[in-house]
Amino acid sequence: MKAIDTNILIRFLTGDDELQAQKVYAIFKNVESEKKMLFVPLLVILESIWVLESVYDVSRTEILESISELLLMPVLKFDQHSAVQQLVYSAQGNKYDLSDLLIAQSAKINGCESVLTFDKKASQFKLFEIIN
Repeated sequence: MKAIDTNILIRFLTGDDELQAQKVYAIFKNVESEKKMLFVPLLVILESIWVLESVYDVSRTEILESISELLLMPVLKFDQHSAVQQLVYSAQGNKYDLSDLLIAQSAKINGCESVLTFDKKASQFKLFEIIN
């Protein structure tokens, strides 16, 4: 199995570089036809959220929809799949930072009771614990 980097996922989602996007589509189709999968590290999801928000100014709703659709793709195998699913679920109806929610869900999946933080906004989410 091969893994993909953030720039591969960004090309797939945005198509901002047509030539590179076509190469990504071809890779995905080839992997699918060979009945193989591509590994998506959790850090790639975290970095993709940051890139889509800060560089491409993609809305929170669109990012969550994109992640939901990626989770359904049989060609992609996600690191901590359930943490990524829980990110999408826990982000509904609130304004918490998506990266913070992914950190919290990853910690929870790995058996942590909370995430220690100095971030007052993040600490409002149930999986964070503020340090004063």
